[in-house]
Amino acid sequence: MRKGLFIGINHYNHVTPLSGCNNDAMAMASLLERHASGRPNFSNKIMTSAEEILTGRLLKQSIQELFSGDCDVALLYFAGHGQFDTSIDEGLLIPQDFERSDDGIRISDILLWASNATQIKNKIIILDCCEAGAAADVRGLRGGSSMIGEGLTILTACKKEQPAMERAGHGVFTGLLLQALHGGAANVLGKVTPGSVYSFVDNALGAWEQRPVFKTNVSQFVALREVAPLIAEDTLRKLPHWFPEASFVFPLDPSFEPTETAYSPENGDIFAQLQKCNRHSLIEPVDAEHMYYAAIHSTGCRLTALGAYYRELAIKGHF
Repeated sequence: MRKGLFIGINHYNHVTPLSGCNNDAMAMASLLERHASGRPNFSNKIMTSAEEILTGRLLKQSIQELFSGDCDVALLYFAGHGQFDTSIDEGLLIPQDFERSDDGIRISDILLWASNATQIKNKIIILDCCEAGAAADVRGLRGGSSMIGEGLTILTACKKEQPAMERAGHGVFTGLLLQALHGGAANVLGKVTPGSVYSFVDNALGAWEQRPVFKTNVSQFVALREVAPLIAEDTLRKLPHWFPEASFVFPLDPSFEPTETAYSPENGDIFAQLQKCNRHSLIEPVDAEHMYYAAIHSTGCRLTALGAYYRELAIKGHF
């Protein structure tokens, strides 16, 4: 079971309003509700300032409810104002009724609630707000124990001293998150993980823009969402058969190429699968620029480093 809490605050009683946070929360919740196949993913609760008054008391209660009970994944997404209060050396999420620092929700409290949720296997916190990158900084160490509890992952829109920008009705960070979750950050198997999402966002933002922050304490990434795999699992499971050793060169000849008189339909089927692996950088032709010429000139093809990795996963039965 997976559950997600999505919070967006555009309207503030005493603070400058924002424009894209409600859209961000609803878009993220809508996308994560189901995998690309239509299979259910997260069971979501959406809270936006368009629908209710999101006071600090209400938000604290809702976040504590998220990090309670027993489930596989609990995900908190927040889009709104944030700040780092230097007087208390603490990052804060800003609720709708915020007037002074005491009204803010301490990020360290959220991390504590998440860390204490021992019945929840994976806790994911995504913050699209200003100055959120200090979450779980070294200053939070207590007696040698990290504030990032086991099974906890944090993604923030920017570093401690930076603003989180909005553009075209979305936060810049969330706009990239949505692209990543639609499949931009998917691996060959079609899985989008927190690590691949961060890499996607990190590469998309330049050195002079806000810099995302990623912190985690997990032994294995959980997939946030699944899209159609780039290569069918059935094809990937054949890699150890085609390549008995990672360094093996699979021999090709004109019988694999449909345009040749020596064409064999059986070899053609194998060649079509090898070509798809080539298109996604798992296989490369030997002594030829393209797979076509490797077949015509009877050279062969071999695994790339990525292909050797997926061959090993196939041997271990990971798919």
